[in-house]
Amino acid sequence: MKQYLTTFYNTIMCKRGITIVVLALLVSVTVPAQTIKLTSTKATMHTLIQAIEKQTNMSVDYSQNTIDLNKTVNVSSNSLSLQNLLAQMLRGTGLNYNISNRHIIITHNVNKVQQGNNTHKKEVKGRVVDASGEPLIGVSVKVKGTNNATVTDIDGNYSINANGNDVLEFSYVGFTPKEVKANSNNIDVSMSEDSKELTEVVVTALGIKREQKALSYNVQQIKGDDLSTNKDANFINSLNGKVAGVNINASSSGAGGASKVVMRGARSIGQSSNVLYVIDGVPMYNTGGEGDSEFGSNGTSEGIADINPEDIESMSVLTGAAAAALYGEKASNGAIVITTKKGSIGRTVFTISQSTEFSTAFRMPEFQNRYGTGSMLRNTGADSYSWGKLLNEANYRGYDPAKNYLKTGIMTTESFTLSTGTEKNQTFFSASALNSGGIIPNNKYNRYNFTVRNTTSMLNDRMTLDIGASYIIQNDRNMTNQGVYANPLVTAYLYPRGNDYNDMAMFERWNTQRRIYVQNWNDLISELVGQNPYWINYRNQRTNKKYRYMMNAGLSYKVTDWLNVAARIRIDNANNTYEQKYYGTTNTTLTDGSLNGYYGISKTNDKQTYGDVLATVHKNFFDERLSLNANIGASLSDLKSNSLGDSGPIREDLIPNVFTTTQIDAARLKPGQSGYHEQTKSLFGSLELGWASQYYLTLTARNDWPSMLAGPHSDKSSFFYPSVGASWIISETFKLPKAINYLKVRGSFASVGLSFPRNIANPKYPWNSNLKQWSSQTLYPMYTLKPERTDSWEVGLQTRLFKHFNLDVTLYSTKTYNQTFNPDISVSSGYSAIYIQTGNVSNKGIELALGYNNTWGDFSWSSNYTFSANKNKINELVRNYVHPETGAIINKDRLDVGGLGSAHFILKEGGSLGDLYSLVDIMRDSQGKIYVDSQGKVYKNTNVKDIKLGSVFPKCNMALRNDFAWKGLNFGFLLSARFGGIAYSATQAHLDNYGVSEATAKARDLGYVSINGGDNYVNPEVWYSTIGASDGIPQFYTYSATNIRLQEATIGYTFKKNLFFGIGDLTVSLIGRNLWMIYCKAPFDPETTATTGNYYQGIDRFMTPSTRNLGFNIKLKF
Repeated sequence: MKQYLTTFYNTIMCKRGITIVVLALLVSVTVPAQTIKLTSTKATMHTLIQAIEKQTNMSVDYSQNTIDLNKTVNVSSNSLSLQNLLAQMLRGTGLNYNISNRHIIITHNVNKVQQGNNTHKKEVKGRVVDASGEPLIGVSVKVKGTNNATVTDIDGNYSINANGNDVLEFSYVGFTPKEVKANSNNIDVSMSEDSKELTEVVVTALGIKREQKALSYNVQQIKGDDLSTNKDANFINSLNGKVAGVNINASSSGAGGASKVVMRGARSIGQSSNVLYVIDGVPMYNTGGEGDSEFGSNGTSEGIADINPEDIESMSVLTGAAAAALYGEKASNGAIVITTKKGSIGRTVFTISQSTEFSTAFRMPEFQNRYGTGSMLRNTGADSYSWGKLLNEANYRGYDPAKNYLKTGIMTTESFTLSTGTEKNQTFFSASALNSGGIIPNNKYNRYNFTVRNTTSMLNDRMTLDIGASYIIQNDRNMTNQGVYANPLVTAYLYPRGNDYNDMAMFERWNTQRRIYVQNWNDLISELVGQNPYWINYRNQRTNKKYRYMMNAGLSYKVTDWLNVAARIRIDNANNTYEQKYYGTTNTTLTDGSLNGYYGISKTNDKQTYGDVLATVHKNFFDERLSLNANIGASLSDLKSNSLGDSGPIREDLIPNVFTTTQIDAARLKPGQSGYHEQTKSLFGSLELGWASQYYLTLTARNDWPSMLAGPHSDKSSFFYPSVGASWIISETFKLPKAINYLKVRGSFASVGLSFPRNIANPKYPWNSNLKQWSSQTLYPMYTLKPERTDSWEVGLQTRLFKHFNLDVTLYSTKTYNQTFNPDISVSSGYSAIYIQTGNVSNKGIELALGYNNTWGDFSWSSNYTFSANKNKINELVRNYVHPETGAIINKDRLDVGGLGSAHFILKEGGSLGDLYSLVDIMRDSQGKIYVDSQGKVYKNTNVKDIKLGSVFPKCNMALRNDFAWKGLNFGFLLSARFGGIAYSATQAHLDNYGVSEATAKARDLGYVSINGGDNYVNPEVWYSTIGASDGIPQFYTYSATNIRLQEATIGYTFKKNLFFGIGDLTVSLIGRNLWMIYCKAPFDPETTATTGNYYQGIDRFMTPSTRNLGFNIKLKF
């Protein structure tokens, strides 16, 4: 075996060596013959270097401070050979150049220095990498004080002859130079980025790449590796804590659930405040529902969760409206722009990885199991409660939902990527499989991804064709978010503590008369539609099956050196089948009275077609001092959705548990058919002017023609969205103190909009499935429609200090008006409701990001701190609105938008969109003390005014991330914190009411509950049955949502390929998420949400707990 591996290794290295020699010969032959064409004979060094790199596909490498990039050079002709041009550029500078492979190395021309006593040279080898361990190609390695120099190859390797007392200089554009004494035969070097020198390019709206220094708004960029290191089935959750100004609430639906992502505060009264997702410049239709609230328990996934994180190169987070203004409609909520991977040039890279994670319940209520079944207050149904006597050794059951019912979940991910290509053609391919079993029995989520992308350059690199395709298979089973209907957590939590757990575990038994298995449950907890939790797991099945394909093609043509035209198209189709199978003897509330079961099936087809054309101009004037970057284009977005399904109880005289549409009782059949077709046509443009690389002005404009405005009664046919911004690089204008390496200020204004809900201008008559006829009422039609417009201002400062510190601060203010919502005002009998356009909501806040990066030899440290705070305020609801029917003037400063039980979100002028109120209280006397009657009873009072509980919105969020690297060892952790806001737990209320909470056990241990400052003592069951019944009196179950946690931690080691016969680099990592809740008063995770809708955040009604995840990852790259 060893002999075979040695032969295999030698064969690979031999072929690789031949390949490198051949490539080097080819390069050395073709380079001198190349001719460089210039637009002017007078240009800066920076412009000439750019021309060389573009026309030769070579990189020009030089040490920092070697070249004055702003120096103007006069050359003899517009067309020069490469060697002639380089000679004229370097004339009189004391510099010379060497060409090695695809690199032009520019160094100082100095005389040889004395070599000292050590005249015996030796070969020094090594590898140069960046802070993340990735090889750096083309690093200049030079013996200090000599012309002896080389560059690193495609693997970051170098070899140079030096004496033992020589000093090696390592330099690379954008990185801090390093000097290392050549006292070893093998010297590996890690280099860190120099923030002053690095001209960072970021991806902005429509996929347009721009220099960071020219941006007038806040854009935060995340590398794809930051998402794939610590895997989440929905990669969006991996952004949490890594960017400022973004609130991410993970779904309680479990793996793959839809996350709520809001930037710079909630803005809309009636519409979604969630962000816009963009893939390679194309807005993505994020399919998937919001998830059930109140009674329902059906969780949901979303379209963005289908994306394979291994396909992501980077993400740009555009938190401000100005950043996304080119998207117009729906851009007011900000955007996350995803750039996917392309094939690599020069070598073939294979990556194989496997990840396994184990999950357990993270944050849960405290349960008791020392008091048994029974109740002293109830004559009927007492066997559902746990207010019985203290258990002893003989009858103690020890049931604990966390240990006995919930299980350890497991998620495995296997992925493979291939990246290959030449300078003319690059290909990327990936495949992955994700399989997850949740902490609730029989909960599954699976996803399979296949992606291919090819990029081809033609016509002397003037034309580029980029095509790609993705195919996704996704399915899930029993995705449960919250609620009481078919939620197994209800009875798992409330199961009477004096009962035997094994009776519950045996969830079904054979019925000899019916000859079917029936539910084993004694009608316990019927108030909450109680069922055996295992019966719900295995006999109340809800499944989704999705098949989705995405195809895209883009063609760009370089008309001249300053003009480029491009066109692209993207097709995104998804077919989803949802099935609901409730077996016979399921609670009849859920089966519409049938004892034979219930069946529902729905098939949905979603189609998105997007196409655009874009012309880009990049030209310099006035000796390269004035730069112009302009884009103008047009787009067409077409969305179609059609859904068709049937549901209903299985007929009593047919076969139970046979789930087909023919089995459904025709008299109670509920057919469902819905759909829509929307289209938006747009024109857009942007203009960026820069002067002397110091001052930048940016203008954008977009006009949308949405189909929602189509129709004979619409007064408007289009919407217009402008933005303007400016930035000033102060460090380029003035000589600042040495400690300030870079300083930039910026500011911008944008006015963008959000379209109103469909069918407002052309209302429809809905189908009434219960009456089986068309409804006689519809919405009152509106014709003078306006977009829900957001005016956004922001100013910011960006600086680099002491070479290692980065600081970015943004202040913003937004105002959203023309809100489209139902004000709950009276309307004539022919209409069901009326929508109006009024209201005004503002958000003001700050975003701060502070970073530190440094390297000491083989050790590097990167630390990043983010902070964001936002204040949300309702400035106006309904003021002086003229009723379109009656002409009456309407004013309204209170709007109840619903909630749960007696806890409602009530909007009031001067308040926020997250204000939660209680509509009940406990009975109090004239002095405000709790009223206790002569029999020791307390009572609920429903005749009270609104009692404000607080806002569910946080006052601020912050996170601290640290990453350490030493040679092949990497360690990192992320601490995140949320301060302020409230959370309401109806779960805790029910636990108290049923006597299964630890709080009730402690009260029974004590013998009473002390109230009114110790003036009164109340029986524990009387007290908790009063405050905990019917989802509880909210003020007794409202908690601070402040929490601090260790959100992520990773430790890994990379074994270099020389340890594995030269095959590849092997990285082994241990990973963890939600490892430690350092501080939290709420009995559930306040950062988890059941729905992505506007008015349910911070509410817990038997939500599936968030999870603590521990696992490992193995990655082989070769």
